[in-house]
Amino acid sequence: MKIRTVLQELFGSRTSEGVLLYLYHYGEGYGRGIAADMELSLESVQRQLDKFEGVRVLVTRRLGRTLVFSWNEKSKTARKVKELVATVYDGIPLEKRAEIFSARMRPRSKDKPVL
Repeated sequence: MKIRTVLQELFGSRTSEGVLLYLYHYGEGYGRGIAADMELSLESVQRQLDKFEGVRVLVTRRLGRTLVFSWNEKSKTARKVKELVATVYDGIPLEKRAEIFSARMRPRSKDKPVL
């Protein structure tokens, strides 16, 4: 990841910062995808996802063999953490956000040309 925010200091690692910002931006994600997009190690991403799920900030659902993580909307703590991440996310300049979150998540339209 190419930016350092207060989340890194609060949560203790670059990985936790990357995981929280990724999940805020995209809404959901899985370990290998987060690790690849945020340029983090898979093992550390999975450890952070397990930690956040353990304290009920995140919830999981199965999609085939893949565990997809998303925010736990039923948890007051998760809502507060998400608000904190939103504040930090809003403070990141748009050009930096475009650079950090460059992965395309939606399929391209059938007739849309590739530029």
